[in-house]
Amino acid sequence: MKGVWVRIIPYDKGLVTTALEAGAQGVWVEEERVDEVRSLGRVTVVAPGGDLVPQRDFTFLEISSGEDQERALSSVQRSPVVVDTRDWRVIPLENLVAAAPNNVWTVVRSEEEMELALGVLEIGVAGVVVDVRDPGLLRRLVLMARDRREEVSLEEAEILEVTPLGLGDRVCVDTCSLMGPGQGMLVGNSSAFLFMVHAESVENPYVAPRPFRVNAGAVHAYVLVPGGKTRYLSELAAGDEVLIVDYRGMSARALVGRAKVERRPLLLVKARVGEWEGSCILQNAETIRLVSPQGEPVSVVSLDPGDRVLVRLEAGGRHFGMKVEESIAER
Repeated sequence: MKGVWVRIIPYDKGLVTTALEAGAQGVWVEEERVDEVRSLGRVTVVAPGGDLVPQRDFTFLEISSGEDQERALSSVQRSPVVVDTRDWRVIPLENLVAAAPNNVWTVVRSEEEMELALGVLEIGVAGVVVDVRDPGLLRRLVLMARDRREEVSLEEAEILEVTPLGLGDRVCVDTCSLMGPGQGMLVGNSSAFLFMVHAESVENPYVAPRPFRVNAGAVHAYVLVPGGKTRYLSELAAGDEVLIVDYRGMSARALVGRAKVERRPLLLVKARVGEWEGSCILQNAETIRLVSPQGEPVSVVSLDPGDRVLVRLEAGGRHFGMKVEESIAER
């Protein structure tokens, strides 16, 4: 999720309420309105005397010339910058995001501008400041930023072997979202080879479906999270974000409600895509499922060599969850 603020100057209580209900992370108002915003909800207040102060905690610049862009490029190397490119949009954002993608915020006033901001250089800005007076448009723009979907490229992998192991600690990731058929999370022993593990949304004779849950695998495994990053399953805690993916590669962000670590019998699944091989350690139980290329859940206890499942491949390696261009072998 990109950072999302709403700028409401002059102040309007109805717009503040709309912003809070839509899930805005910050509200930018005049100094004398700080306490009023705080009385309406727990949110970051951007204002003199607020939680974040313009020109102290970040620089606000309007860009309408090459000279303005140079000032922004100089500032963005040192600290966050909010740019208003009302009269000259694409080139400044491209240059700024290329220089410091984590420090660039931009003002948006339309759905077209939001798409531009979120997609610039295929990276997008770090955050957006919605500045509109229409409540319906305000809500749509905030939701566009919060629910921005990332497309994940999935491949068909051939199962090589499925080997029962001993006991180990595994993680159930319970989210604040309900998942349906063909949805789950991407998990694996290597960040370069992640298996799609299906949500526990399938009817079975053993336990009731828990469509908010993915029994994701052993504590050491990687899991894909928003922004193309990975986390260790053991790191996840309430309030973190994970990426829910469907069998077509469409994704959505979900909040972690809790992560349950329990000792269970495990098994090792190995698979191959061309010359790439990868593995994943999962709980040895009928209710744990991978996903077929057709989106069907496939129980790990019924997997056989030659079966096909969905995986995500990635070149390069990871350093603290971020993709890096270096040779890393994970076996």
